[in-house]
Amino acid sequence: MDHSMANRPAFALPTADKAIDQGVTRPWLPAALVTLGTLSSLFGISWDVQWHIDVGPDTFFTLPHLVLYAGSAIAGLTSLAVVLMTTARQRAGRLIDPLVGGRHVRVLGGAFAAPVGYLVSGTGAAMFLLTGLWDMWWHTLYGFDATLSSPPHVSLFLSITVTMAGSVIVYGAAREQRWGRIGMIIAMPVMVAFSMITLAPVKDLPGVVNPQTIGSAFLSLMLLITAAACLRRPGGALAIGLVLAAMQGVLWVYSPWAAHVYAGFVGLPLRDYVEPVPAFPSKLPMFLVLAAASVELVLWRARSRRWPMRWAPLAAGALGGAVVAVCAPLQDLVMTGHGGFDMPPLVATTIGSAAFGVLAGFLGWRFGTMMRGTTATPNTAASTTRPLIEGI
Repeated sequence: MDHSMANRPAFALPTADKAIDQGVTRPWLPAALVTLGTLSSLFGISWDVQWHIDVGPDTFFTLPHLVLYAGSAIAGLTSLAVVLMTTARQRAGRLIDPLVGGRHVRVLGGAFAAPVGYLVSGTGAAMFLLTGLWDMWWHTLYGFDATLSSPPHVSLFLSITVTMAGSVIVYGAAREQRWGRIGMIIAMPVMVAFSMITLAPVKDLPGVVNPQTIGSAFLSLMLLITAAACLRRPGGALAIGLVLAAMQGVLWVYSPWAAHVYAGFVGLPLRDYVEPVPAFPSKLPMFLVLAAASVELVLWRARSRRWPMRWAPLAAGALGGAVVAVCAPLQDLVMTGHGGFDMPPLVATTIGSAAFGVLAGFLGWRFGTMMRGTTATPNTAASTTRPLIEGI
């Protein structure tokens, strides 16, 4: 640890007898604004994907892009405001409540003190806006954009995912508060939904298995188990599955409606072969609630039978991954009216999803445990002043 950093006058550690200053009067407000930004990005990308499918290529300056970029701007500016307020209170020698975004870290040699959750969300937003300049240059160079898998788009998707991860960390730090638990149940489905679009580049990989289904099982189960490990409350994963199902229903109606209304407003015709199934919502795992229920069942059995918790998340991930794979053909049948259970690919994909589900359980439980560590122990008030990471 860099002890010389702690001796700097601007960051003198306050004494334990000072009252904790939360840094913001309503700690749920910046968290809600970041979530509002991620929701705006989610609705913007769903709208943009539907526009590409139903109308065609677009330029950089379109209304779906505006909604998408506005979401990252809201999240980024909110994160910056929290970082500046935390820095000001740290310089004033006040104790900072770790429930506001988690314990703080020192950034740029101690120039700023940033709650870890807002540092992550702000970094993702900054990456997104910088990558947006790359996307604008790409449009200027090549004109219309006809694919979602272009390098700028992939970078944009990954940077938004970082912002969403920061939002989840913020709520994880406040998991003992009602608003923290509610926020987690909203923020995690947003991240699950958005993570599905990052799988677009793998859909055409050759092989007997369905790589998109395996990727969907891995990402969704990892995030479900991360939330379960962080909250440590029965029903958390199931609630996330139900909220995701509700979001899927809303996006199912919203995406084609927004694309068609906007096309009419700007005077562009729809394609002759418009599909009745919305593009982005149809990629979300429709039956994830069943996988979430299987995760809850395994964790409940582990607690009631006192099984070692190091094995329970692995079993929950394997079972949940298999459920996602088995339900994938059923989802295609429900949405499109065709398809079926081709057994050799289904068996291979189920085995692959279960194997990646084990990895998802391993990583998810550890990520959730790490998120619990972003909140300082309440044994002493002075402990909340120590930064989580020194000298970034």
